[in-house]
Amino acid sequence: MFGKFGKFAALFVLVSGLIGFANCRSAAAQVAGASQAKNCDRACLDGFVNQFLDALVAHDPSRLPVTKYIKYTENGQQLALGDGFWRTATARGDYKLYIEDPDAGEVGFFGTMREAGQPVILALRLRIFQNKISEAESIVARGDMAVNGAKSLEKLGAPDPIYLKDVPKKERVSRLDLIDTANKYFSGMQKDNGKGDYSFFADDCNRLENGMQTTNNPNARPARPGSYSASWGCKEQFASGLLHFVSRIRDRRFLIVDTQRGDVFGFCFFDHEAGDTRTFQTPDGKTVTAGPVTPWTWEIAELFKVQGGQIHRIQAVLTQAPYGMTSGWSSWQDGMSDKPQW
Repeated sequence: MFGKFGKFAALFVLVSGLIGFANCRSAAAQVAGASQAKNCDRACLDGFVNQFLDALVAHDPSRLPVTKYIKYTENGQQLALGDGFWRTATARGDYKLYIEDPDAGEVGFFGTMREAGQPVILALRLRIFQNKISEAESIVARGDMAVNGAKSLEKLGAPDPIYLKDVPKKERVSRLDLIDTANKYFSGMQKDNGKGDYSFFADDCNRLENGMQTTNNPNARPARPGSYSASWGCKEQFASGLLHFVSRIRDRRFLIVDTQRGDVFGFCFFDHEAGDTRTFQTPDGKTVTAGPVTPWTWEIAELFKVQGGQIHRIQAVLTQAPYGMTSGWSSWQDGMSDKPQW
């Protein structure tokens, strides 16, 4: 009944629809997720994280309620539950920060763990569907930087309370508005020239990376020629133009958004192309050469506290990844793109 052309048109529509469905969550899936998420409040979501961590330490994924098609990635690599960190985790640590999104049925976590007795930092995302875990995504930060950072986090005793504080109802904005503000951080850093609009930073903005304070740090070394300092504030670092060597921030996936608290949790990659991109001019006209000397990628989980259209806090867990690697959750095209996803 379609005719020759009609059959081709129908096939094109069908294939296009399937591609669209594969590359992003459909509206129907979002509605279904939101509907079932009402059965899992904040305490419920946190409970799934605790079950996951306890099973991890016990090296026993059979303890978890999971869907038939559970998907798990660790540092960007898809693994079977029970493999990787599941074999080496030895204990939970003392630092715990939960980021809940009851509307989407998703929960994030930053915390310290022990692996073969050594401190590590874990970033975790779980998606809950019909009271089971359907997706699990993790970044395990290891090495000297993470060991020292884990110790620093545990010395804090508790997360910054600003992440747990509700935004007054009159000041709350939509999920997309929160994502838009958080995404300005990535867009502002990518090939930063120091001449952008950095009004998205609040005056009290502060950042932790792998447990280390990388802004407003009174103990940081003074800035060396051609380099920014961790003693500077968020806006000051961007306005210096000295972050230009971050050549691409891609696979920006904003998956957990807490509109009640203004928390936005996502994953991305920072690429440093190296080569001629290391040399650039700062706003004061100086020619600077900075950044990694070989192609370099950071895989990052990042949390933003957003209120009043500004970023007040930033916390990240990061680890080096093979240059150009993707997350295992996006298509290759989206994995290479600097456009935000949600």
